[in-house]
Amino acid sequence: MEDGSSPTGGGTVDKGRAEQYKGRVTVHVIIACIVAATGGSLFGYDVGISGGVASMDDFLQNFFPAVYKHKLEAHENNYCKYNNQGISAFTSTLYISGLVASIIAAPITRRYGRRTSIIIGGINFLIGSALNAAAVDLEMLIIGRVLQGVGIGFGNQAIPLYLSEMAPTHFRGGLNMMFQVATTFGIFTANMINYGTQQIQPWGWRLALGLAAIPTLLMTIGGIFIPETPNSLIERGSKEQGRKLLEKIRGTNEVDAEFQDMLDAGELANSIKHPYYNILKRRYRPELVMAICMPAFQILTGINSILFYAPMLFQSMGFGRQASLYSSALTGVVLAGSTFISIATVDRLGRRPLLISGGIQMIVCQVSAAIILGIKFGENQELSKSYSISVVIILSLFVLAFGWSWGPLGWTVPSEIFPLEIRSAGQSITVAVNLLFTFIIAQAFLSLLCFFKYGIFLFFAGWTALMTLFVFLFLPETKGIPIEEMSILLRKHWFWKMVLPDDAV
Repeated sequence: MEDGSSPTGGGTVDKGRAEQYKGRVTVHVIIACIVAATGGSLFGYDVGISGGVASMDDFLQNFFPAVYKHKLEAHENNYCKYNNQGISAFTSTLYISGLVASIIAAPITRRYGRRTSIIIGGINFLIGSALNAAAVDLEMLIIGRVLQGVGIGFGNQAIPLYLSEMAPTHFRGGLNMMFQVATTFGIFTANMINYGTQQIQPWGWRLALGLAAIPTLLMTIGGIFIPETPNSLIERGSKEQGRKLLEKIRGTNEVDAEFQDMLDAGELANSIKHPYYNILKRRYRPELVMAICMPAFQILTGINSILFYAPMLFQSMGFGRQASLYSSALTGVVLAGSTFISIATVDRLGRRPLLISGGIQMIVCQVSAAIILGIKFGENQELSKSYSISVVIILSLFVLAFGWSWGPLGWTVPSEIFPLEIRSAGQSITVAVNLLFTFIIAQAFLSLLCFFKYGIFLFFAGWTALMTLFVFLFLPETKGIPIEEMSILLRKHWFWKMVLPDDAV
């Protein structure tokens, strides 16, 4: 047996019972994963719709008249045109409520199952969407955003776990990425709706916000009918039911090895009463680092800034209102398409090659955009048509790289690396960190854009370089490793085996 101690985190590991795992991708798994992954479209739709709605004149006149007046002023600094904390609060309130909800969701997901959290998330998001569409003042708008945040917190906590646990080991990466496919489809749909509804005056923004109810209904109703995961059933004591479900979703009765791994994991999970306390122990240090760093780095690529504020960003660069929404819709198409590249390659090439190559391409694109804007785009002038097109192409290449790397894998890697005893707590930390950094960037981006100007792209390029180095040094390859045997992989990694206590190794 090789010890997998390559300094780049590669190598092979003892996979325990992995070679004895039987089964295939069944229709039951595909249907359940499609329904669950629909929840990703809620997150994506909100990311895409917020910036578009916040650039619509009717919306601004209703809720942010000062911003509307500011926007119309001649000779306004291009980089500071939309710098307003009210708009930032509208965009980011959802994420701070989602952060709190994701922490609350962990014990509920563990005690009552993944389905329960998915349904709770759907109901809250549905009520929030109705309040947003009917909003008559800023307070009603913010309450709707808070409830949507609760929906995002519960959904994002439970859905990646559900997908990882339902998927067969050798197809886990591709099936888990259905969450990101739904997210990118939500972003693309939102961009298309932004483009259409901004021409419907004066209530187009209400339609744009209210249409979030459609995928929410699909997820909520679907959540009632999809099965619980066998891992969750076994963890909660329903061993026979878990065994029968495992045989059903794997399409074979030969599930002894995988079932035994689940029994062992469930027994250990039930011996741990305080997962949040336990995840702080040294034996779980690699998992905790991944739970914090992967979602933080995903946001620090700068992707959400482009997706949130793309319409405003492109308007600041001199595009007209319709042209800016069209350009941001283009980035949505690219993001949705690029995710399929990742699905097709992740279980063949592995996680590390995609993350590293995507990181390098993003750095090149960010530096290129900064150079063009720094040289050709001043504070009170418009970018020429040819350079505007160049920026859109560069940003599209950036989005393309994100879509096959940090976009889907920022969710996939953390969700597949936690042992069952800390899985709900670990995923809650992942979601909370993701939403915390989303909140910080959403709240600060317009001010950062005003302060850094074109240097905003260099700011994010620096973080992207750091995260690419992090993956190269500290992330082991998880391709083909059973989810209940991931700890074996970490114990063999060149760095983590020095960190883990002796009894873990």
